[in-house]
Amino acid sequence: MSASSMNVLVLGGTRFIGRHIVEALLASGHRVSVLTRGRSPDPLDASVERLHGDRSEGASGLAALAGRRWDACIDVSGYTPLQVRSSAEALADHVRRYVFVSTVSVYAQGSHRPVVETDPLLPEAGEAIVEVTNENYGPLKVTCERIVREVFGAGATFLRPQIVAGPFDPTGRHTYWVQRSLHGGETAAPGTGNEHVQVVDARDIAQFTRRVVEQDRDGTFNMAGPRMTWTTFLQLLGVTSPVWIPPAIIQSRNVSFTEMPLYVEDASPFGSIMHVDASHALAAGFKPSTPERTIHDTREWLRANPFKPALTPERERDLIAAARG
Repeated sequence: MSASSMNVLVLGGTRFIGRHIVEALLASGHRVSVLTRGRSPDPLDASVERLHGDRSEGASGLAALAGRRWDACIDVSGYTPLQVRSSAEALADHVRRYVFVSTVSVYAQGSHRPVVETDPLLPEAGEAIVEVTNENYGPLKVTCERIVREVFGAGATFLRPQIVAGPFDPTGRHTYWVQRSLHGGETAAPGTGNEHVQVVDARDIAQFTRRVVEQDRDGTFNMAGPRMTWTTFLQLLGVTSPVWIPPAIIQSRNVSFTEMPLYVEDASPFGSIMHVDASHALAAGFKPSTPERTIHDTREWLRANPFKPALTPERERDLIAAARG
């Protein structure tokens, strides 16, 4: 099979990671079909084939796939077992490879550091669960991975990205810090500056996804960018006046992860999310961007696409005042 003439189906594809994957495939000369519900803005090139369906309806929601064949399927929008079982079983005899975009949140809390692909996973969530929450997100992905593995065997590939960053990011996580740096002044910064932060650029995920499809590569791959201290991260952002908010104040003031995103204490059971080993993917050709590139390109995108952060200026001033006693 020639990599220059592949026909690829992307489940999702109009937002963030999926959008970057579609663009990477098109740039390499592949033909792309996307299956979406048709509810999100569609910025994709006119050459992309649009198919509409809803996996949450089970097999009946996938009529658009009937009688079709693709070289590979890339699943960027499978969150519940119902969705993933529906698409995996519908495509079992119609695609050669099923690439499932999972998450490092599948790993059991307190996994040894750094996190590697062979670490223990969380207990599975039940297949009947259809509502995704912060608490069951990881367990649901564990179940979804198992379903894909059962259906496709060696024809399955699992990508486990760390927290994802870059242009088109709608989450307000990495983007919060990039946007905040544009405004200057004293900036409430979490912790002591010695804790660590680590993200992965969505475009790097896209390029590696293209690579594993072209090479028909199986396996499971953690995907993470460079790990750095918060002091270094804020320096790269250009923050000149950070005011460090001690963990005790963050806890006592009930500062949420949404308000002060990316911050996790190193010693926390969740600290492993900021210490992910991507050496297996690196050996297979994964090429992470520099933090500087991700910050620069995200900043340029944000200039035309600002968002309202969860942490208000008033709340930030209150935290700074509390930190100063």
